[in-house]
Amino acid sequence: MEDVQRQASTAENPWAILVLLALGLLISFVDRTSLSAALADQHFVREFALTSVERGWLNSAVFWSYGLVQMPMGWLVDRYGVKWPYAICFVLWCIAAAATGMVTTLAALIVMRLLIGVAESVVVPATYRYLADHFAETQKGTALGIFSIGGKMGPALGAPIAAWIIVNHSWQLMFIATGLIGLIWLLPWLTMVRNDFPSRAELAVAKRRAASVPLKNLLVSPVVWGGLVNNFCYSYFAFYCMTWMPAYLVEQRGLSLEKSGLYTFFSFVGIAIVAALAGWGADRIIARGRDAVIVRKCFIVAGFIGGTTVLLGAYAPSLQMALFWNVLSLSLLGLVTANTLALCKLTLIPKQAVGLNTGLQQVAASLAGGVSASLSGWLLHIGGSYKWPMMAIFAFLLIGATSTLVLLQRKWVPKVNATNDSPAQIESRNCAGMGSGAGE
Repeated sequence: MEDVQRQASTAENPWAILVLLALGLLISFVDRTSLSAALADQHFVREFALTSVERGWLNSAVFWSYGLVQMPMGWLVDRYGVKWPYAICFVLWCIAAAATGMVTTLAALIVMRLLIGVAESVVVPATYRYLADHFAETQKGTALGIFSIGGKMGPALGAPIAAWIIVNHSWQLMFIATGLIGLIWLLPWLTMVRNDFPSRAELAVAKRRAASVPLKNLLVSPVVWGGLVNNFCYSYFAFYCMTWMPAYLVEQRGLSLEKSGLYTFFSFVGIAIVAALAGWGADRIIARGRDAVIVRKCFIVAGFIGGTTVLLGAYAPSLQMALFWNVLSLSLLGLVTANTLALCKLTLIPKQAVGLNTGLQQVAASLAGGVSASLSGWLLHIGGSYKWPMMAIFAFLLIGATSTLVLLQRKWVPKVNATNDSPAQIESRNCAGMGSGAGE
């Protein structure tokens, strides 16, 4: 079966599909973050008579449903492929995003946000399933760097586009337009990606392969827990920048709202560029014969340490220095992006468990979104300064660096249970999942 799949996959260009996957991620972030622009529109707030608490419910709804369904989506793509589960979920979240512009009650708004979170939860597990099947170890960093651009440019572009439509038209049209226009993406997806939905016989094999690395094998692996810690610490900083950086620049540094958005945009462009370059650079070093785990760990630790310079921005005496450290710290975090994704979700994970593990890892990332927004607000409340939230970021980044050094080792990879497959098939899968390079 694997030979047949490899032959079929030659008809598609994996790099072109990767660009589609990055665009899919970008669209998901546009539909996920468009609400923030609506919540700044007084017509929208008055229409639903929203209190601050209710606005909090709306903001958090997508994170909780997104996180809860990550693991089931990973299970799904491990067994039923990438093309059709992704396509069906894509249609569902675009329709839910568009329908948000037609609802008239708060309850309906929350339901639409929950549906968007459920459907968008397919994006990351499906992407890693595809990357595991189509990219070698010396390509994974570059591939993930390209993919991560979608996640960084989505929030950078989504809010200003949504705000422009609201100002020039209405919040209703904004939701309908941003939701439906994304459906254009489906045309190249359906025509360029081969059908990997399994036949009955292939499904039986896929189930056996996925069952060879059950959830309990993942949960007892220090590598998986290291990935969970890394994902949480990385996402904590990233989500802080999405939710609190504009307020910090306005309230503590005296920038206008427009200028704060501009510097937030620069920060996310910076992390996107560094992420792509760091992934490519690590791949080139690995291609020269260096150990993949050691190389990626060096990049990850450097990125976590570099990100701690955000604290220098909090104590900077001038606006110019504060802006410099804000942009630089998030940009340096880009050294982590592609390399921790490759290491924790591909290189150190058996290939047959990539979808399930990715779903598990995304739970930590989603949890970080809720914790970062709420904990930062609480620390700001009790401390009266943004120095306290940034101290928390500093601590989490150091925890991430420590986790990388201690837990991410080949000797602790999740174990693969015995199956009825031939020794050659088992060895082939293990090699594909483990990547290249000598052991630590």
